[in-house]
Amino acid sequence: MKNIANFLFEAGMLKRTPRTGFQFLGSGAESVAEHIFRTVYIGYALSHMAGNVDMDKVTKMCLFHDLPEARTGDLNYVNKKYVKADTKKAVDDLAETVPFGPEIRELIIEFEKGESTEARLANDADQLELILALKEYKDLGNTYADEWLEYAVKRLKTDVARDLAKTILETDSSLWWFSEKSDWWVRGKEE
Repeated sequence: MKNIANFLFEAGMLKRTPRTGFQFLGSGAESVAEHIFRTVYIGYALSHMAGNVDMDKVTKMCLFHDLPEARTGDLNYVNKKYVKADTKKAVDDLAETVPFGPEIRELIIEFEKGESTEARLANDADQLELILALKEYKDLGNTYADEWLEYAVKRLKTDVARDLAKTILETDSSLWWFSEKSDWWVRGKEE
């Protein structure tokens, strides 16, 4: 039980681990946990849209894909030019401590290899989460987000993710809640 408690504290570290790439974008900030949260939802949606895939595996890969960053920190693309995190050691050390560690290790290895359909969808979910964030920042006026979006879209591996990215880029990020512009927004209540 102590090791499982420690695992849960380790996972909680992701709430305090910042995603470091946003410092180069000039706006935005989120934790690794916040990134994982939406990535899981995206993986779930992509699995439904793709059909005939192991949805459980996709969502678990999305859940665990950045877990090693509790130990290594988040390295952005600039950092990765100069620093190499020993993700394998971080995953191996974690896997030795909990009874479900081998499953987490296998999911992360499969995600990183990116060879299975499930891994490609999970990797695309990871990129789509960035694409959504960048689109939100673009809609708020960050002009650098456009250039980043171009490269993020090029990293997508599946047709379903590319189709979703196209729709994301064509959609105003605030219209999910503000598309019905009526007098309600003046009075704040139904008549």
